[in-house]
Amino acid sequence: MKKRIAVVARHRQDEALRMAVGLTLMDDSIDIFVLDRKLADTENNRLNIETMELMDMKLYTNSAENTGMEYLSTENMARKFPGYDTVLPY
Repeated sequence: MKKRIAVVARHRQDEALRMAVGLTLMDDSIDIFVLDRKLADTENNRLNIETMELMDMKLYTNSAENTGMEYLSTENMARKFPGYDTVLPY
């Protein structure tokens, strides 16, 4: 049975993105939420974002500094979380 998983990236962004890509091996639906700050511009993050885009994963953020992600207010993000089977904070 396919699960819906939300990965919340706040403090350990690189680890959260790496883990989110790895979770796709189980063929679950993974969405990523980048909270409160700009995503660090590192080679690993760029590679993970590129992979996520190829896999049509959804990326959300509450920081206007993050381009290429769908902006949602913190309140609207919170409304989405009950729709997931699992929410993994990082």
